[in-house]
Amino acid sequence: MTVHALEAARRLAPRLAARAAEHDRDGSFPAADFEDLREAGLFGLMVPRELGGLGATFAEYAAVATELARGNGATALVFNMHASVTGALGAVTEELAESLGVPDDALAARDRLLRAAAEGSWYAVAMSERGAGARLSQLSTVYEPVEGGWHVKGSKTFCSGAGHPDGYLVAARSATDQSVVSQFLVPAGAGITVEPTWDSLGMRATASHDLHLDVTIPSDRLLGGVEGLALVVAQLMPHWLVASYAAVYVGVARAAIEAAAEHLNARNLAGLPAVRARLGRADAAVAAAELVVAEAARRVDEAPGDTETNRWVWRAKLLAGTTAADVAASMLEAAGTSATRRGHPLERLYRDARCGSLHPATSDVCADWLGIAALGGDPDRDGSAPRW
Repeated sequence: MTVHALEAARRLAPRLAARAAEHDRDGSFPAADFEDLREAGLFGLMVPRELGGLGATFAEYAAVATELARGNGATALVFNMHASVTGALGAVTEELAESLGVPDDALAARDRLLRAAAEGSWYAVAMSERGAGARLSQLSTVYEPVEGGWHVKGSKTFCSGAGHPDGYLVAARSATDQSVVSQFLVPAGAGITVEPTWDSLGMRATASHDLHLDVTIPSDRLLGGVEGLALVVAQLMPHWLVASYAAVYVGVARAAIEAAAEHLNARNLAGLPAVRARLGRADAAVAAAELVVAEAARRVDEAPGDTETNRWVWRAKLLAGTTAADVAASMLEAAGTSATRRGHPLERLYRDARCGSLHPATSDVCADWLGIAALGGDPDRDGSAPRW
């Protein structure tokens, strides 16, 4: 990769940061950021090289996401959704495809979607629903076969980037067998309505509006070409569903330290020992979170789906979310009341960081999963609520 991709992310971060305050204030989508990402070729980050992409590993994705988040966490979070779609698709090896029963024509359809991403298309994720969250087994959106394809009908919430991507990864249950959950790549256009509902505490620029679908799509838009793979893929690739956010929030936490240091130096407050101690503790905490995220990513690349790998995946999500919130709060206290004014970078970063522990899997769910594992149980079976 991807030295090129990492350098591009570092080059773009100041540009994203310069636009962040306006989009946060207005709750508007940072369209120019995504034009920059497209021009830099980053929509092809997770696309295999043979399909025109950069062929990044999960660890390389995490490094890029962290750098983008140092510029604007909201932009990095939406980019994460696209990387999750393309990363999961690109990770389906021939061996895995054979074991899942994926037909050749479905692999060809997948390759077309990945090539399109390498050429500049981008995809959002439409999985969560009101009352169900991200639990695939609880979805109310349904699909059924029709002549030449599939009909998908339902409503989604928290769809980051709604109204802007070229397609949406939609999870839905079979209308005839509620235990069967499948995923579709639904093209943007007719049959999709965006309801502007996103007016949140943090990550205000993600345009995570509600999405209403009543759409007929071609048969090749069923990902994998086999019904019922969604739950299987969730078990095989939890890193994309659980820990891909982690790198984003590590970047937000690091940005909070940088913003606090700039603020304190500008106001000649850096000589206060209590202030220096806060920055020192924050730096150590973020460095620890960075190492855990990096270790989880390394294990994902070497042994995806392995029991110990998955344990690190859940650790990464838990630690990134809690660290970001704690660090941003401490940096705001170090900077003082003037940093709480609307429009101050720390005020925005504090609100953005607070969202990290709320993304699925939430910090409480992560801690429960890890606690069950530490007690010798099966976290995916013995939890009090279904993970998916």
